[in-house]
Amino acid sequence: MNIYQVVKRPLVTERSSEQIDNGIYTFEVDRNANKNQIREAIETIFKVSVVGVNTLRVHRKQRGRGRFAGYTQVSKKAIVRLKQGDKIEIFESA
Repeated sequence: MNIYQVVKRPLVTERSSEQIDNGIYTFEVDRNANKNQIREAIETIFKVSVVGVNTLRVHRKQRGRGRFAGYTQVSKKAIVRLKQGDKIEIFESA
């Protein structure tokens, strides 16, 4: 798997914004990516040192619009802890 396909997008929520001060960043990643691939992708793309990676699956939820019902896609989140002093600049400008 290409490292640029592993990380889909950063997740910015109120809780994840509070954790940025502690060096913890949250990303949506490919469902089939493992922790080693996520670590390698983050270190290569953002040029930082990763201390730890926690992952979790986000289960699908039922959504409806009028008479059309469906489900959201199953996704995977990665919570990445960086070495003290390292920062990811995209989050700093938000």
